[in-house]
Amino acid sequence: MPSSLAAARTGRFAGLTPLLAPRSIAILGASNDPARIGGRPIAYMKAQNFQGALYPVNPNRTEVQGLRAYPSVADLPETPDVAIVAVPAALAVQAAEDLGKRGTKAALVFTAGFAEVDAAGQAAQDRMVAAARAHGMRILGPNCLGVFDGRTGYYATFSSSFDSGWPVPGRIGIASQSGAYGTHLYTLARNRGIGASLCIMTGNEADVTVGECIGWLAENPDVDVIAAYIEGIREAPGLLAAFATARAARKPIVMMKVGRSALGSAAAKSHTASIAGDDAVTEAVMAEFGVHRARTSEEMLDIAQTATRRIYPVRNTLGMITLSGGAGVLVSDVAEQAGLAMPAMPEDAQAKLKSLVSFCAPRNPVDATAQVGNDLNLLEPFFETMVKEGGYSSVLGFFTMVASSRRWPAMLERLNAVRAKYPDRLYVLSAIAPEPAVRAMEADGWVCHEDPSRAVTAIAAMGRFGAAFAAPPPAPPPAVPPVVLPATTPTEAEAKRILAAAGIAAAPEAACATAEAAVAAAEGFGFPVVLKILSPDILHKSEIGGVLLDVADAPAVRAGFATLMARARAAAPQARIEGVLVARQMRGGVECILGIHQDPVFGPIAMFGLGGVFVEVLQDVVFRRCPFGEDVAADMIRAIRGFPLLDGARGRPKADVAALAAMLARLSAFAAAAGPRLRAIDLNPVFAMPEGGGAFAADAVIELG
Repeated sequence: MPSSLAAARTGRFAGLTPLLAPRSIAILGASNDPARIGGRPIAYMKAQNFQGALYPVNPNRTEVQGLRAYPSVADLPETPDVAIVAVPAALAVQAAEDLGKRGTKAALVFTAGFAEVDAAGQAAQDRMVAAARAHGMRILGPNCLGVFDGRTGYYATFSSSFDSGWPVPGRIGIASQSGAYGTHLYTLARNRGIGASLCIMTGNEADVTVGECIGWLAENPDVDVIAAYIEGIREAPGLLAAFATARAARKPIVMMKVGRSALGSAAAKSHTASIAGDDAVTEAVMAEFGVHRARTSEEMLDIAQTATRRIYPVRNTLGMITLSGGAGVLVSDVAEQAGLAMPAMPEDAQAKLKSLVSFCAPRNPVDATAQVGNDLNLLEPFFETMVKEGGYSSVLGFFTMVASSRRWPAMLERLNAVRAKYPDRLYVLSAIAPEPAVRAMEADGWVCHEDPSRAVTAIAAMGRFGAAFAAPPPAPPPAVPPVVLPATTPTEAEAKRILAAAGIAAAPEAACATAEAAVAAAEGFGFPVVLKILSPDILHKSEIGGVLLDVADAPAVRAGFATLMARARAAAPQARIEGVLVARQMRGGVECILGIHQDPVFGPIAMFGLGGVFVEVLQDVVFRRCPFGEDVAADMIRAIRGFPLLDGARGRPKADVAALAAMLARLSAFAAAAGPRLRAIDLNPVFAMPEGGGAFAADAVIELG
């Protein structure tokens, strides 16, 4: 039994095992021609000695590629674990029905011409999935390039990539929505000698999703690292469960998420929704689970290759030994940009290195100069001093073309002697050498990258994986009372009353239907005050001049009341006007924005940033899936670039970050409890007062679907 099959029977994603690690396979539309779509899987599996049973199904032949063929699914001698469907689209729906009745657990549908084509194709695809589900059968595809696992000889694919070579054995699994790009990644990995021998390509995802496939890889003990290519997310719960499973198993995920998009300004009224494009939300969800987002195929493979060493430092630091001062400067720049610390060597260690080579630069990067290549007796003490006394969790050696020289074997022997003494570090070489030499170094435990910048990017990713794996469980979200939303979009005053029930405080205010009531409220709060038009139909009041600040006395309140009423009638003649909201004008706090956006895939997403009118311009904001606790909220607040403004920069008083975090956590819990009718919330501005002074929403908008 393939080890993948034996290992994947009990987890959440075990239902995919008959599909991804089968013992018996039927091939519908089997061809005697090994170059045709229905012939390639048979030819590949015969060539690679698949140990399970192969059952070609072809009503016109009694033998296919030397194997007995069967006229129909009903005639098969046993029920196969999986069936490859390579028949025309007009026959594929019936094929699914026949397979389901036979008890086949999974079908892998190569056939195109379904939802990717037109509405009729979508309807046919829906019928095929319904037929499969009626019998408990899973479907991969349609319009997919299939699956292959080089370790077991399972090649349920018609990719031509194997015409140029077979997979390199290894423990990287690939899951891709795109068949062509999935095999492109595999081929790049193979050509670099990277062991990515298991690849799943999901096609239309009528049933099985890429998230489920990632989850199955995460549960598979034969896989250590997961590389994923995603264009869109069809189903969030499976993907989130897969991310959580991989993190719990300490399996890094390197993902390329393509298809960036931003919501147009006409698509949503709220600040939050206009900023939170699909891409920003997806990236926030990936960051939540420690998934590394790769921008290029090169970066993906660099990181996946480095991760196969399974060394993920929780507090990652980089020490570098180099023969080139220039390379040291380059690496320092890249490390700083990547957030990878390069602490200086201890002073006594620097002095020791100076005593060995007086003209070296021992701080870190440690420029040993070419002298350690001229006098090999210097290399080992130089390297060991850096590794031992520097205490770095990751070590990069820049030896460039020296690795192609005759002296390199002797130098590598000395480097290996040090590495053997301190095996818990991540050791990376930036070296240019013949391919066989590079493969030998990698087999010996080094990670090799020609480009030192790419090496640093990969090393930094290992630290982020380590931090994600070691992170304690987050605190639970705060409890909020049951949320009852009104039938229609509420006014600002009503929105604040609804939020107040969840513990989200607003600045003191009063809704006033007359000018005299407004004067009385203002005198009660103390001048100056803020006046705002009160209407359920005018959500963004500043756009019509519906907000007046620094209203200083009773006559100004009366005049302001009249001004706001006139502006509202002129800008929105059909709007319902309920009067004016009078609020105490907050002073001395930092303006922030807290928001909620209902994402169509992941549900309510919270946003935090500095507030005021510039939020949409600067977009210094962070996002997080709701709900979450105050610890996560505090991390969000500290993550923005403008956090020093809240932390007492330039002599300012520190803001009440604890109160701000409590408000943000409560808002997230409120949004999760409110359900899908809640479209968006904007609290802008929220005044974070000096420490101990609390946080207060000065404006609140709740949009309902």
